Order: sequence, then C-alpha cells, then structure tokens
Amino acid sequence: MRQGSGRRAAVRRIAAAFCLAAAGLGADDGPRRDYFEAKVRPALIEHCYPCHSAGSGKAKGGLRLDDREAARTGGESGPAVVPGRPDESLMIQAIGRGGEVAPMPPKGKLPDAVVADLRRWVEDGAVDTRDAGAKPESEADRWALRPIGDSAVPGLDDAGRRWARGPIDAFLLDRLRRDKLTPSPEADRRTLIRRVTFDLLGLPPTPAEVDAFLADPAPDAYERLVDRLLASPHYGERWARRWMDLAHFAETHGHDQDRIRPNAWPYRDYLIGSFNADKPYARFVREQVAADALYPDEPGLAPALGFLAAGPWDESSLRDIREDSIDRQVGHYLDRDDMVATVMSTFVSSTVHCARCHDHKFDPISQAEYYGLQAVFAGVGRGDRPYDPEPEVHRLRRDLAARRKALADRDPAALASLMDDATQSEVALWAKNLAESRTPWTVLEPSQLEAASGTTLTVQPDRSVLAEGPKPAEETYTITARADLAGITAARLELLPDDRLPSRGPGRNDNGNLHLTEIAVSHSSTDGEWNITPIARAVADFDQAGWGIAASIDGNGQTAWGIHPEVGKPHEGVFEFREDVGSAGGTTLRFVLRQTFPVGHTIGRFRLSVTAAPRPARAGSLPGPLAALVAIPAEGRTPEQRRELAAIYRLEDLDRRIAALPPRPMVYAAAPDFVPDASHRPTAAPRPVFVLKRGEIRQPGAAAVPGALACVAGLPARFDVPGEADRRIALAGWLSDPGNPLTWRSIVNRAWQAHFGRGIVDTPNDFGRMGSPPSHPELLDWLARTFRDGGGSLKALDRMIVTSAAYRQASAHDAAKAEIDADNRLLWRMNRGRLDADQIRDAILSASGRLDTMMGGPSARHFTLGPGVHVTPTVDYASYDWDAPGSGRRSVYRFSFRTLPDPFMDLFDAADASQLTPTRNASVTPLQALALLNDPFVIRHCDHFARRLEGMAADPEGRIRAGFALAVGRDPGPDEVREWADYAARHCLASFCRMLLNSSEFLFVD
Repeated sequence: MRQGSGRRAAVRRIAAAFCLAAAGLGADDGPRRDYFEAKVRPALIEHCYPCHSAGSGKAKGGLRLDDREAARTGGESGPAVVPGRPDESLMIQAIGRGGEVAPMPPKGKLPDAVVADLRRWVEDGAVDTRDAGAKPESEADRWALRPIGDSAVPGLDDAGRRWARGPIDAFLLDRLRRDKLTPSPEADRRTLIRRVTFDLLGLPPTPAEVDAFLADPAPDAYERLVDRLLASPHYGERWARRWMDLAHFAETHGHDQDRIRPNAWPYRDYLIGSFNADKPYARFVREQVAADALYPDEPGLAPALGFLAAGPWDESSLRDIREDSIDRQVGHYLDRDDMVATVMSTFVSSTVHCARCHDHKFDPISQAEYYGLQAVFAGVGRGDRPYDPEPEVHRLRRDLAARRKALADRDPAALASLMDDATQSEVALWAKNLAESRTPWTVLEPSQLEAASGTTLTVQPDRSVLAEGPKPAEETYTITARADLAGITAARLELLPDDRLPSRGPGRNDNGNLHLTEIAVSHSSTDGEWNITPIARAVADFDQAGWGIAASIDGNGQTAWGIHPEVGKPHEGVFEFREDVGSAGGTTLRFVLRQTFPVGHTIGRFRLSVTAAPRPARAGSLPGPLAALVAIPAEGRTPEQRRELAAIYRLEDLDRRIAALPPRPMVYAAAPDFVPDASHRPTAAPRPVFVLKRGEIRQPGAAAVPGALACVAGLPARFDVPGEADRRIALAGWLSDPGNPLTWRSIVNRAWQAHFGRGIVDTPNDFGRMGSPPSHPELLDWLARTFRDGGGSLKALDRMIVTSAAYRQASAHDAAKAEIDADNRLLWRMNRGRLDADQIRDAILSASGRLDTMMGGPSARHFTLGPGVHVTPTVDYASYDWDAPGSGRRSVYRFSFRTLPDPFMDLFDAADASQLTPTRNASVTPLQALALLNDPFVIRHCDHFARRLEGMAADPEGRIRAGFALAVGRDPGPDEVREWADYAARHCLASFCRMLLNSSEFLFVD
C-alpha cells in the first residue's frame, strides 16, 4: 500500500469510526462526558482541527472532526474506532504509530499523554458529547433561545376568578390545580406591610405607617400602599443594591493590590437615579454599555459606564509591568473576560465566558464568538474619566476642544479664519507686549515652614527652601509667606538643582526626580480666615511623559507632575489663579505641596514667587519659535508668519477659556479616554484580539471578529464595524433588541426572584443547558412580552407582581401540600425569607433612630484606614466610631472593599464583590447570633435604641411596646410585656434591645 493511499484509507476509517461510536452511546454518563470535554475534545481541537475542520478552511480526505454530523461520514475500509476495543481501533493504531495504517498526524507523533487519553476514551466506550446519542438535545434544552411566545392567559372558573387578582395568578393557579394543590389564604395586613416595605425599599415600615395601613378600610388600601412605596426614593436604593451584586461592584481594585477607587461611587448614584426615574429597561441596558457613544449630548450619563468597570482590576498586570510583556497581554485578555462575563451574565443570563478555552461544552456558543465579544471591548480601559454633568458646559468644552485641535493641527480653514483685520490687530498688540516685557516675579520670603513626615526644611540665602534629613515615602510641605502685592494673578514654583541632592535634584529620589501630587494655595482674609485660591490652569517649562503639570491641580491623588529625565536642571511651574488675590496692604499666602504618588519622590529644593502681571501666565522664557516670530517687526512679517502668530495667540486664548470652565468631576468607568495611570493608558485604536487555542496566550489563532451570539435567531451575530464606539453601539443594540428573548426573560426573572426569593428560573445567571428550566415557562414568556411591549417599566412590573394574590399569600407551612411540592416551586404559599445583610443593618439603624436618609455622594467609610498606596491597605472595622458623621447612612452607601469585607456584613452573607452574585446566600449560624449580641455596631446602636425608647415612654411597659413596634412592627402580648419589662429591669433596657434584634421575628419576613 502506498503511503498516500494509506493515509486516505485511514481518514476514511476514522470517519467511519465516529459513525460506529455513536451506536454504543446513549447512556447519560456524566463522568465519561466530562472526560471527553476535558481530555478528548481539546486534543481533537489542537491536533486534528488544523487539517480536519471548517475553521481551518480545509478538510483533508473529506473528513471534518469539528462537527458531529460531518464526523459520522463513513468509508469502505471499515471502522477506525471500536468502542471498548482500542487495539482493534485503526485510529488508535494511527496515532500510536502501530499497525498497517499510515501514522497520524503525519508531521510527528502525538505526545504519549495525549495518545493515552484517546486510548482510554475508546476503552470507556468513546462517548462523544457532540453526538446526539450522548445526551439528546430536546427542544426544552434550548427554551431560552426560542422567540418569546404569545402565551394565552389560562381561563379560570368562578372560584379561580374570586381568588386571582390578575394574569399572574391565573398562570400560577392553573399550574397548582394540575398538581392537585390550592393556594394559601391571604396574609394579615401587618405581615403584608412589613413584607412589601422591606421588599420594595429594603427598610421596615415605621409604626405610624403600620397603624395607618391597619386603620385604612378602603378596598384598595394595599394598592395605594404599593404605589406610595414605588414613589419613594428608597425604591431606587433597594434596586441599586441588587444590581450592584450582579455587577460585582466595589470601590477597590481587588487582586493583590486592593487599591481604593475614590471615584467609583457615581455609578451607584446613577443606578439609584435610573431606578427611581423608572428608566425604560432597553435604554438602561444601552447606557451601561455605550452611553458615551450613543448619547454624546448627555454627558451626565458617563457614570453609567461604571458598569463595565465595576469588577476587579489587576493593577499588577495592567499597570506595573511592561506593555509588551506576555503577562501584560494575559492581563488584557483577563480584564476583557471580566467585562464579557459581567455583560452577558447580567443582561442575557448566559455563561459565554465558559467558551474561553474551547467551544462551550453545553450551549451553542463558539470560542470564536467569545473572543468576538472580547473584541467589542478591546478599545476601552478602566480608569477615572472626567465628565461634565451639565450639557451646556459639555457642549462648550467640546466646541472649544474641537477648535483647539483644529488650530493645533494647523487646519487650513481654522488658520484662514484668523486673518481678519480685528484678529490681526489683537495679535499684533499681543506680540508687541511679549517682545517688550517679561513677567515680573516677586520672590517670597517664607515665614513658616512645616513638613508633615519629618523632613527638615531650611530657608537658603536666595529665599529658596532646601529639604534635608529623613526621606519619607510621602510628604506634605506647608509654606507660609507674606506678599506685599495687590492683584496677584499667578504663583510660580521653581525647582532648583543642588549639589547636595541625588543627581543634583531637584528631587530627592535616587534619580533626581520628584512628583508633585497636588498643590493648593490659600490666602488670608482680613478676619484671619484662610480662603482657598482656585487655580484655573497650570503650565510648566517641562513635563515628564505621562506626568504633566495639570496632574498637580486635578484633585486626583493618583496623578502627579514630574520632570524626569530632565534632572539636575532648574524647572518651573506656573499656577494661574482664577481670580486676583491680595490688596494694596498685602496678603499672607499659604502653599501646600503634597508629594504622595508615587512614593519616595519628594522635592529637594524649591522657591516660590508671585506676580500681578496680566494673564495668561507663562512658564520660563518664550519658546524658540515664538521668540523668533515676536522678534520680527510687525510690518516685516509674511502672511504665513502672521497666521502662525495668530494660531499661537488663539491657542493660548482657548487654553485659558477651557481652564476657566467649571472643574469636571471624575467617575471610575470603562472608557476609551480615561486619565492615564502610570503605564496604564488609553489606546489609540482597539487592541488586536485573537482566538486563543485552548485559551493560551502563546497560541493565537485567527483574529477575532467583533460580534455577539449566532444562537439568537434574527439578530446579527457579527458586527462589521472597525471603530471602538461602533462596536459597543452594536452590542448595546443587540442586547436591547426587542427580538432578543434572553434579555427580556432575564430581567423579568430577576424581578420575580427579588419578590419571591427564587426566580421562575432558579439559575438567574444561566439560561443554558446546565441551568434550571423554568418552573412556569408560559408565565415567564407572558411577563417578558408584557414587560417588553409595555415600555420596559420596572415599577410597573414590580407593581404587577407584588399586588398579585400569589404574593399576598400567607407563608404558613402545610404538610400535605409539602408532600407534593416540598420546596414550594409552584408557589402554593409565600416564601419566608431572612433579611439580607443590608436590610439587617438598615433595620437596626431604623430602630435606633440613627438612620441617615441622605442620598448620594461619596460612600461612607465605616472603618479606619491605615497606610498603604500600592498594596492592600490596613483596614480596621473594630475601632470605628459609630457616632461619627456618616455612620448612620444606608448600607447601599457603605464603602465596600473586595479583599477586606466588613466582618458584620460578611457574616450575614453580603455579596462577595470579587464574584458576580445573582443570588445571595441566606445562612443561619450561631456566629450571627453572637454578632447581634456583641458586635460594636449592634452594641452602640442598642444604646441609642434604648435611649429612644426612654424618650418615647415613661413607664417600663410602654417602652417594651415601643420597642416591639419599632423592631418587629407589632404589639406584644400581655405576657411578653410583663416578662420583657422584668428582663429590662434586671439587665437594662439596652440588653432588651439586643435580645429583640436577635429574635427570628426581627430577622425574618413572613
């Protein structure tokens, strides 16, 4: 037999083998299927697909091994795989280089371990999960991908109509009756108001609210209660907390350097505002993926992009190592993986991220599609992004920036507009002033010097200041000086070299560099008070790459001005004040120079000066080209020279106007234009993304094509757009499309879970084959269609659910019904649930009277923070003062670390912000009881609770009744009053409060 014909015969035999292997399948054998996925499929992909797959563009011998149907094509040479008999299997002979068949692969023997894996696979029956015999894929396996059905509301008899309050109840009752079940009676009003208030607001009802509801005889009293709760601003806070779990939001990076993100909180406020405004859900989805690209005239939406950046960020890989290193590239892939997982798990309940190393094991998602989704986010990075909350300011800044860019690029049209007589007259006068005058600087004599971390500061004969002594990692200099000058317009900081400094300075770092993190200037008023002097703009004679002087006035502690590699030379920075400072009698100025980022870059020698010269402020001498132009007499300048002078003049004017705009707040978000952080910088174009074989960075395959999932019929799966913004726009449209059944089923299922404790699909982040099927598929589709077609109103959906008869049921157990439906999947009663960690903490604050209902703004830090900049800081929760300002803010406004969670909240199953959390645990442990007795937070607030009760009633029994009303929303019985009054008399009222907060009645909602 010739070698070529032998190989072709072997190919035919292998093809036949897959056909015969199917005959031996059919058992639902989980371990053997897992073995195929873990060992066999990867080997086929790596060693066989290059020559025998559609993706390779070829199928030698007519054989494709990447498709189960194509792999079954037979041949006349007989089987190459005999399930259970590897020695008779020609495929095993071929890869083992034994027998009469041609060896495969032809270019070299497979590793022994791979041959052993494939041999074992054949010995165990050659189970192939791609084969329908391994596990037949029924229509039910793909229920989530079917178009949303037009489910008809079941008809009811008279008894059913008397119980049901709407279509939801009709679906549920129809299902209950098929299993010979009946619903439970309606809960009492006291139970209902506590249930629905905690549910919609995350807070307990006040005693006054309970009393008013109980006293309301109107038949629609409950519906009006629900409407009041939906209109409460606390509604948005409750839904925002749920959504933050889904997005794994926290305010630190996580990983090994859990650095704080001081500007992450605007995303939380965006969520609260969106839910309170009942923003249409499709719009809500689009904003969180592409607000900047879709709505450029609504800059206040920038915080929505905090969704993409909500998860962990590996600072070590993405900031602290070289961009061209393998580890840095791995970091980019893992960072995008988190974005893909967050978007697809949250919005479409899909486990796309399981296709990172190979095609999805269970769902119709290819590895190419996974990397296509990565490509969508290849042009964004996580970081602080400035934005203008006001559209008018945004438009003005954008217009000024566009005009500045046109001039900076010397656009012919922009230059032509500068040649009119009026502009040329202004330019000529400006150039004349530049030629005839220099900025007169008055050097200040320091009267007081302070260094926060031990540096010794001494004034030199030239009135400069020299730093000596200890070299702290971080330092802050405070310099006070008198200025006998009126109308001060700017200050100058000279950085001076000195032979006593490393590399002659002017910094104290070993290489002579320094970093000025922030400069702040204050001036004294006539009554001795210090007033902040706003700095409009800063200019320097030299900026280190990535460390411009603007960073010293941006309010960001993670940016700074540096001068490397121009060390050993003098430099100067000029800071132009927004308004004139000082009177004829002089004024006292205070300069605060913070040097905290990065560590060890403190200033070695410096001098301060001020000027009253007209704006704009200028650093150093005139640049060479400008000096040359100014030196030419006006009448001797050519038209080109006049244009160039006019361009420089107008650029300075534009810079001044831009600097005079209100400072922009920051939000930590995913954006193409974030503030650089050391080597973590925006990319000019989307980074290339490749389909990585087996997920290995060293095995790049074809370039990934931006796109989504082809399994969603009727929607484009590939986005044929090159631009970064266009890719996110396309994905936002795909996610929010009315024809995407995953999106609409996912959100209504989450709402159902929020109110009943479990979704219709109880795997809310996985609507795939390995997730749970819906308990009520027709109801799920009816809800999805109604929600989608009704405009995507979450408040309307919530109202529909919580006003249903099913939601109003009592939660009492029924043994006979439990025999049929033990876990209450059919909802023959209401589910009883434990309060989550946020609800417990907020309910304690409510009972104690210490609940602070202020909304929005930076998060409250309920801990003391130790040192640490680039590494995980020291956080002490135990020593926090629970009477400090901000201590009573709602839990949604609590600052949350990833690696250092609050022990009290963690004990009650608060979400782990390092993981996507579609469902919180609800454990019951002895440690929880101990915490409710001994945690400093509980002890302090029980003291406040007791004092509140003392102010509410003068007699012991009255205090007990007030305590029950505040904590559990009911009146105690006579025996309870007597016994608890006796207990409080013996152990103090605060001890009674602790026992009350430790009760099941407080911790659980019926």
